[in-house]
Amino acid sequence: MTRRTVRIAMNGVTGRMGYRQHLVRSILALREQGGLDLGNGETLWPEPVLVGRREHALRALAERHGLTEWSTDLDAVLADETIDLYFDAQVTSARVEAIKKAVAAGKHVYTEKPTATDLEGALELARLAEAAGIKHGVVQDKIFLPGLLKLKRLIDGGFFGQILSVRGEFGYWVFEGDWQDAQRPSWNYRAEDGGGIVVDMFPHWEYVLHELFGRVTGVTAQVATHIPQRWDEQGKPYGATADDAAYGIFQLEGGVVAQINSSWAVRVHRDELVEFQVDGTHGSAVAGLRGCRVQHRSATPKPVWNPDIPVAESFRDQWQEVPDNAEFDNGFKAQWELFLRHVVLDEPYHWDLLAGARGVQLAELGLRSSAEGRRLEVPEIAL
Repeated sequence: MTRRTVRIAMNGVTGRMGYRQHLVRSILALREQGGLDLGNGETLWPEPVLVGRREHALRALAERHGLTEWSTDLDAVLADETIDLYFDAQVTSARVEAIKKAVAAGKHVYTEKPTATDLEGALELARLAEAAGIKHGVVQDKIFLPGLLKLKRLIDGGFFGQILSVRGEFGYWVFEGDWQDAQRPSWNYRAEDGGGIVVDMFPHWEYVLHELFGRVTGVTAQVATHIPQRWDEQGKPYGATADDAAYGIFQLEGGVVAQINSSWAVRVHRDELVEFQVDGTHGSAVAGLRGCRVQHRSATPKPVWNPDIPVAESFRDQWQEVPDNAEFDNGFKAQWELFLRHVVLDEPYHWDLLAGARGVQLAELGLRSSAEGRRLEVPEIAL
């Protein structure tokens, strides 16, 4: 079998998401399975070159996984003609300039989201990439989760009839950092550093809604900073300048209404950290990260409102679990495989920088909707 090597500059992999999901569970996992089978007796072998600002962290990470190439000099890495692809998992505020450099160097680009801090910057990246003729993609991991893949199967099979509405709940309690360490970096709560739950999560909701139910055409949002003071990684108190909760209503093409609550100041009383309930004329479903339960109209009970007597039935027990019927790989790894095949085989791939710009647009409009206290249209964008 012929082995074809693709050298990937991976910037930001000392961070939690870049390390766990992209390096370990995607690129290194591909290497552990012997590479990506391209068919016709050819295997793609990903060769990561680690890039970052902290030399000691890069060295330790490389040694831990038996990797030999790492650098704190992004310009030098991008000048290396053997580098095929640039991947970015940095904080958002550092992303635009790094991607511009990669595009100028002629590298294919794959990046985390949001792709920029504003729509103008996101569209500029998409236009530059198109003009340069490179392949470009944006991580849109949640549509590759088992629960949402099952939900997509139900939609494609016509289970719901006419879809009426979508309700999403996402979030968990992020500790303030004083008496227990916070589970998220402190920059997430500083707007000046690109933090905030709207810029973090609305890009996710844009592609989930767009891919499954239709393009978002309008948004009404209310954002809040419920926890005004937090403590950073050094135990020092700081004022939270970014939103930690957002309550959004989204109008979708075709008439579906979606309502999604996002919060880092909520305690979990649901089966998974994110759940979507979809209601249609023929049936309903509740999908999470992995599981998906359904209730068909033929099995829908007829509850009657009577607050004077205790509830005599368990509504949860009246739902049926959707079987896997397939093996589900890590969602990040699955999308990496698709993008790598796009790069080397020119297979179709539509989660590009323009798709990433739609997510930035929705976040921008969500914040503006909250500030102005009104519903805003979401116009279509193009290069």
